[in-house]
Amino acid sequence: MSSYRRLALLLALGLAAVTAALAQSSSSSSTPAAPATDQAQAPAQNQGQMSVQARIKARRAQRRAAAIHEAYDHRYDAEFGFGYLRFVPGPGSPAIPATHTSPAVPQGPGLEHAHEYAWNLGFTRYFDERLGATVDARGYYATAYVYNNQLTNSAITNPAIIQYAFQAGPTYRFYLQPKFSVSGRILAGIDNGNFSGDVNHNPSEAVALGLWPDGNTFAASASVPVEYNVTPRVALRVAPEYFFSGFGSTIQYTRGFTTGLVYRFGKQ
Repeated sequence: MSSYRRLALLLALGLAAVTAALAQSSSSSSTPAAPATDQAQAPAQNQGQMSVQARIKARRAQRRAAAIHEAYDHRYDAEFGFGYLRFVPGPGSPAIPATHTSPAVPQGPGLEHAHEYAWNLGFTRYFDERLGATVDARGYYATAYVYNNQLTNSAITNPAIIQYAFQAGPTYRFYLQPKFSVSGRILAGIDNGNFSGDVNHNPSEAVALGLWPDGNTFAASASVPVEYNVTPRVALRVAPEYFFSGFGSTIQYTRGFTTGLVYRFGKQ
């Protein structure tokens, strides 16, 4: 009887040991499963975060494109402003050979650059947001220092000079931003010069003073207009430029600028 009790006790102890071993094995095998789940969730979280950033970038790009379209999708713009040129008003008084009644007179010194100030009107018709055709009108005014001249009886040493230039040509915006743009512009046309106003419109007297002769010649300019948008319709423009003219059968290369207020109207 005691032997049966011992056998039953041994069986009970063995069963308890087997159950404990199985439980420990089950818990140890299920514990590493958690990191696998975390690793599976990490790419999904990164992908979701990248998707949010992509949507933010896309919305920013859409807002930028809409602002550019609102500012530059106009058929026309009109400009009113002023300009400046550092212009050579003439070659200087010519040399005169000696005669039996008068001695020779050497050529006078070349004239200093005159500071010309101008009003400026411009109008541009745009065919899309970038390409347009511009017409431009200007009036330049200055006084020219002609030294103490020996060839005339005039006491004038600072005669007034006037130029009126009318030009047309293409404009192209090559850099667009919502608040500003940078363009290239090439114009060509006619330049009317009046250099004899202070000598009773006597062209020979003006030439004797060393100025260019009155008349019409070609005009051309190459500029880089930069516009800052105050509103989508109103902008401030400054355009550094080279201005070319052909008075006296020569070519004048003149540096200057125009600047003014631009108003845009007429949606494409």
